[in-house]
Amino acid sequence: MSVTSVDKNLDELTLTLTADFAAPVERVWQLWADPRRLERWWGPPTYPATVERHDLTPGGEVTYFMTGPEGDRHRGWWRVTSVEPPTSLEFTDGFADQDGKPDPDLPSSTVRMRLTEHDGGTRMEVRSVFESREQMEQLVKMGMVEGLTEAVGQMDALLAG
Repeated sequence: MSVTSVDKNLDELTLTLTADFAAPVERVWQLWADPRRLERWWGPPTYPATVERHDLTPGGEVTYFMTGPEGDRHRGWWRVTSVEPPTSLEFTDGFADQDGKPDPDLPSSTVRMRLTEHDGGTRMEVRSVFESREQMEQLVKMGMVEGLTEAVGQMDALLAG
């Protein structure tokens, strides 16, 4: 598996996943930039994603839903704040209700994704920043660490194909 570390820092309210891939930066970037590739890994294997809208420009949005094993759907959204292809992407990541509207009862986080050349391949760092310790703990209890680790773990097969 490509994930090399997942670090939770309760003092800084961050969760940082680091993964290394035997592929160039541009190929890893395409897994974020192409909605059909994104939906092949965004979400754990048992909750595959379907991307409905994909606008990776500042102010743009990405909307999607994940379908669970029982056919249940869980919606989410990104609000893109910064993009520098092929090395960085920043967005607010949140949950949506069944109509696709942001759910104010569930926490959101700010995500900063960076790609850098590393050992002949690519290092990806995905850092989520939370507004409060309570929000961070809530998302961790909801399975964010395991879900993100499983999702990113699917990227190797896509890069090999």
